[in-house]
Formats: sequence, C-alpha cells, structure tokens
Amino acid sequence: MSGRTAEIGVGQVGAGLIGDQHALAFQRVKGARVVAVADPDAARARKLADTYGLEAAYDDFRRLLERDDIDVISVGAPNFTHRDIVVAAAQAGKHVICEKPLARTMAEGDEMIAACESAGVKLMYAELICFAPRYVRAKELMDEGAFGRVFQIKHGETHYGPHSDWFWKGELAGGGVMMDMGCHSVEVIRWLYDKPPIESVTAELGTFVHGDRTDVEDHALVTIRFEGNRIGVIEGSWAKPGGMDDRLDIQGSAGTCHGDMMQQSSLFTYSDVGYGYSVEKGTTTGYSFTIAEEYYNYGMPQEMQHFIDCLLSGTEPIETGADGRVSLEVVYAAYRSMAEGRRVSFPQELTEEEAAAPPYRLWKAPVAP
Repeated sequence: MSGRTAEIGVGQVGAGLIGDQHALAFQRVKGARVVAVADPDAARARKLADTYGLEAAYDDFRRLLERDDIDVISVGAPNFTHRDIVVAAAQAGKHVICEKPLARTMAEGDEMIAACESAGVKLMYAELICFAPRYVRAKELMDEGAFGRVFQIKHGETHYGPHSDWFWKGELAGGGVMMDMGCHSVEVIRWLYDKPPIESVTAELGTFVHGDRTDVEDHALVTIRFEGNRIGVIEGSWAKPGGMDDRLDIQGSAGTCHGDMMQQSSLFTYSDVGYGYSVEKGTTTGYSFTIAEEYYNYGMPQEMQHFIDCLLSGTEPIETGADGRVSLEVVYAAYRSMAEGRRVSFPQELTEEEAAAPPYRLWKAPVAP
C-alpha cells in the first residue's frame, strides 16, 4: 500500500454464488473496497462488476495480481482452483482470503500455507460461521460459564444439494457433503471449544438420495472426540429438502444452548403464488421462511471486516490457513473411518500418495471428472 491511502484494495476471484456474497459483504466493510473481479466466465465477471460498481472485470485471475491497487485476493472459486490461485497470489505479494474448504487435497493445502509463509503474507481461512452473530453470542455465554463444563457441541448444516455441477464430482471437489458442509461444522465446533487437540474421528457416510448424479456421499454423521473428554457431533446433508438449515446445540453440566441460524432470523410466510426469494435452496410457495439479511446472519461481512482489521493492525486472524488444514485433516479422517469401520486416532498419518489425492479416495475409488 506504499504511496496510497490506508484503504485495502481487494481483488475478487470468482463471480458465482460465493463470489457474489464476498463482493456484497465487502460493501459493509470499512477500510477496504473491491477493485476488480476475475472469473473464467467473462460475462459473469462483467455482471458482478456492474452490480457492485467495480473498476474492471477479467477472465483470468492473474490480471488481478498485476494491479498495484490490489492488496488482498478474496477467493470464492471452486475447490480445485484454490491451490493455483493462492500460490500465485502469495508469490505476487498479495494477502489471501480463501473460502472453505482450504484445498482439494492436503498436499495442495500445504503448498498454499507454505507459499504464504514464504512470501510473508497472511492467509485467512474464510470460515464464516465462526462470525455468525448467534454463534458468536453462544461462544460468549459458553466462555462466561453459563453452561458449566461443556462436554458436547453439535452443529448441522443441511439442504438438498450444491449449486454447481462440479460439487457432485469427487475428483473436482475432493469429496461430497463432508467436504462441502462438514468442514463448517468441524471448525465452528473447534472454535467454540477454543481449538483443543483432537483425539479421534468416527464417521458414517452414505449416498441416500442423489446416487444418480454423484460419486460421493450426500449425507454425513461424524463424531469428533477432543482432549478433555469433550465431543463434537456433525450432521451434514445434501439430502434434506426445504432449504438451508443451520443449527447449533451446546450441552454442558449446568445448561444448554440451542441456536437456529436460518429460521430464527426469518419471517414465517405463506404464499399461494410464490415470490422472488426466501432463503438459500428454499421454495416460495406454500409455507416458507423468508430470511432477512441472509449474508449478515451467516457472518460474512463480519469475517471480512475482521480480516481487513487484521491487515491494517498487523494482527493474526482468528481463522488461518493452519485452521483450514486441521478441518481438512478431519475430513480425511472421516473418509478413512468410513472405509475401515473404525475410530481414527489423531494425529493422523497420511502417506505422500494419500495426501496428494482427494480425501474421498480413502473411501471410494476415483471416478473420472
């Protein structure tokens, strides 16, 4: 930012659903602005640029790296592109915000972390649920001791399937719903517990509804045992109709807490004729839950503000590439647990070949993308 004002310039990679949400979130962030966007679909990039008044739209993310007025790259692109984008951004001296999951494979994630460390730039793991207002308040109560000694935290995120075709392909996404949504649960539970060491992971995975379109799981139930006799329970599903559902349950020796991110921030609506939008994956005819300020309730503007504040102050973000790596390691352990029918202990030993392959391969043979 030499010779410029303190405002952080952001380059947005990806103009799909997540890229649009990132750009929208930055509209509420002080100290930063999105300068330009890049997406292989030039028309989509131009549409996002026009929507948010950005200076430029490109069909190659490398054009963002050439700009001196861009200090940080916000990655809202498919899993299989994360490694190339993040490594190139680091080598260009740009800080990085990387959407979950950190990478398609452990080896790619390690390359990303190493590149950012070598370049002296920050890598933030964009786990927005750790910034969701309801869950932030739940952590405040938990830290205050409102629930006594907390011994179980359950988090579930479910809907009826992803937005883009590549999600359904294990070789491109890295896995199924455990990779896509289970990683949310891993990190929010770790964060609530103040990130203690993990002792073991046990999983039940299966393809129950979408077997005609995917080679990976569409439903996942996973248990994590943490040091200190504490448990995390994960439910992730692409097999649950009715729109996005995101819930948190905290159980302690002296109290409990139950949070519903979606329905508790919505209008209970009925319409014979339907209307434009209710909630992610939701319908609008009959009874529905019409959410207000969806992206704010998810915590996306808050996470972006946090990262920008960290860049301006030189402090470390609460979610880093190292946290994304732990989440990815749990995903690998879940697939191994399902394949071998056992509890998988931590730290998990991955061979070089296993770390270089998408985690779902620990359970299933690869299918051509």
